[in-house]
Amino acid sequence: GEGDMASAPPAELMDVVPGYEGIGSAGHSECSIFVIPSISEELAKEVFIEFASQRCCYSATPAKEMVFTDLQSLNTYRYRLETFTETRTTAWASEPFNGQTVDGFLGVAPGPWDLNVPVPALFQNGSEKVRIPYTSSVKGCHSCLSLGKRGCERCVTSGRMQCSVCNGSGRNLNDRCTRCSGAGRVRCTICSGVGSLTCKTCKGKGQLLCYIKLTVKWKNNLYECVVDKQSGFPIDKISKVTGETMFTDMNARVYPVVGFPDDAINRASVQAVREHQAQFASTSRILQQRQTIELIPITRVHYSWRNKTYIYFVFGAEHKVHTDDYPAKCCCCSIL
Repeated sequence: GEGDMASAPPAELMDVVPGYEGIGSAGHSECSIFVIPSISEELAKEVFIEFASQRCCYSATPAKEMVFTDLQSLNTYRYRLETFTETRTTAWASEPFNGQTVDGFLGVAPGPWDLNVPVPALFQNGSEKVRIPYTSSVKGCHSCLSLGKRGCERCVTSGRMQCSVCNGSGRNLNDRCTRCSGAGRVRCTICSGVGSLTCKTCKGKGQLLCYIKLTVKWKNNLYECVVDKQSGFPIDKISKVTGETMFTDMNARVYPVVGFPDDAINRASVQAVREHQAQFASTSRILQQRQTIELIPITRVHYSWRNKTYIYFVFGAEHKVHTDDYPAKCCCCSIL
């Protein structure tokens, strides 16, 4: 369709702009820009020593004495589609009547989507409750039959309750009970001897303002896909780190990514856009979508210590470390 057309003439017809030589017309860069070398040996060693020293069961000795045999760059990509939706639901609600404006039948009540409710912030979850105009009226409180109070169940409206010390006998170890002075009953602790309690529904007012309440909910729905390069690195750990944003696209509706060097990302984008459209278009309003592609740096480090070879990974912009076979752990670790 027309929406799939490129937003600019073919890239080969464009001027060469210094620093932007690799830009294609689809809005993302050529493959050459995506290559990031593995981290340096100095950095690899520094983060590994820090990793070992922060764990009480690890000896830092192997990290300090190890000899590098190989550092491999195994960078991968993370694709994210965020679909920011708004849903609106209505229900009858009430609150104690304190003289608020009553507007029922003074005008035509607007529909749920006719009310202007400002969006607090894009891509952030939130909710707002709004009273729909021209729906309010005053009713007697159903909980207390408009009395503003209800009988105390603890003392059955008498204001007195059985003494807990003498169990109502008036005597304690053959003597007169000192708590109830021999009466066997004391003032009710729940209602302070009044015999009734303020109605919780109408807060003692006896009347309720009834109206239709609109509940607006904003939700940021996330689809995430990480390309698994089968490098032995547990992909689920990537959710805890950040990468380098290679491409971002924000619009009321986004189109699937095309022409990205790693075709797994193109396929993930097609799947994500289709899924979110099917999932949310009929039940809510899609206000905004944003898709991003991040390069997640992963370096696989092979090293030797005491004539044995081991592996660890350094990943993410934070240079986090993951290893399954650290050579020097104390006994409490080997049990785990």
